[in-house]
Amino acid sequence: MHVTLSATLAANEDIARRRRSGERVLHLAFGEAGLPVHPALLARLADAGASNGYGEVAGLAALREAAAGYWSRRELPTDPDLVVCGPGSKSLLFGLLVAIGADPGEWRSPGDMVLPMPSWVSYAAQAEIVGVRPILVPTPAGEGGVPDPDQVRSAVLHARAQGRTVRSVLVTLPDNPTGRLARPETVRRLAEVARELDLVIISDEIYRDLVHDPHATPFLSPADVAPERTVITSGLSKSLALGGWRIGVARLPHTPGGWALRQRLLAVASEIWSAPAAPVQHAAAYAFAEPEEIVERIDDSRRLHATVARAVADRFARAGAKVDVPQGGFYLYPQMPGFDSSDELARTLLDRHGVGVLPGTAFGDEPRSARVRVATSLLYGETAEQRLAALHGSDPLSLPWVAESLDYLEEALGGLTTKEPSRARRRMFLAPAPAR
Repeated sequence: MHVTLSATLAANEDIARRRRSGERVLHLAFGEAGLPVHPALLARLADAGASNGYGEVAGLAALREAAAGYWSRRELPTDPDLVVCGPGSKSLLFGLLVAIGADPGEWRSPGDMVLPMPSWVSYAAQAEIVGVRPILVPTPAGEGGVPDPDQVRSAVLHARAQGRTVRSVLVTLPDNPTGRLARPETVRRLAEVARELDLVIISDEIYRDLVHDPHATPFLSPADVAPERTVITSGLSKSLALGGWRIGVARLPHTPGGWALRQRLLAVASEIWSAPAAPVQHAAAYAFAEPEEIVERIDDSRRLHATVARAVADRFARAGAKVDVPQGGFYLYPQMPGFDSSDELARTLLDRHGVGVLPGTAFGDEPRSARVRVATSLLYGETAEQRLAALHGSDPLSLPWVAESLDYLEEALGGLTTKEPSRARRRMFLAPAPAR
């Protein structure tokens, strides 16, 4: 087993180090939502500060009820007892990898897992940690987050013919790294294949509330069409910029298998995280109840993410990149001509032009596919005041710090075909930028 520091976290630390040394680096490598915490959530956190008991492993009853209501309002009726909370959806995904596949009272290998290619860096890494071999299957052209159903069928049958056990398939709606949303017909076809092959579907929907393309196909969860075999994970790190608070929720199927999975997941949780942080759970319960002020904040952030992500995509397109219009979250996945690999493209952008991105190889992409993951959410400003101005402004692209970053990016992309660093790269900060 060979597991290294997460590519996103490693890039974030490298860029912070470069900035402390005085380098000018435009940070497009880290998927943090880039916005301040809503004051109402800060107040709930402070009010619950004295809650220092461990609490239930499954999570605070008020939080599980609020999360159940969140899904029920999205036409997915949910039993609060089939909601499990954890310290971030990332932890819950890991717990599910361990728990899937075992019979009640019996632990065995969770079997191998189908992943979309490309897909978020931690899926394959977590699988490797627990001894699961990922089966990477490309997504349909122009889509993201859901592997091509026909290729899933053939890949699983081939793996099983070799004696491998395959138990699950994981999808992301909308997707990180591509920023695209799978079409409903693709989700339906995958659900049919999952039934045919008896696969559990894990649907990572942490970006669901950040679908921002008005022309995107309607959002369809696998739980809408295959509720008996779909587990949904979500959280507040993206929609409400609470990554550092570490809180996530999972919705399990209302079936005997779902109840059995709950028991196994709680067993894993009890030995790893015991219970999520109690004060954070109280604040999260308020957020998942979706009061008007929280809904407005998410609406504002969705608009900002859309505006800036599309502006960045436009800069890449004008530089000759092939890039699909972002549909959700704050990502895009451009392919740049003239490079032999995504690693070469990412190194060139960082070392010669001061732009930090992640190579497609970090997401399981083919090495010779010169695609990179671009995260746009750290362009909103360096201070809380700047970020709030971007959030609430009618034209965030006209704000000086946003406009300057976009100009810097455009000049850097224009210099990709030359051997010399761009003029923007040669200009240094007067003082090192603050670490994020």
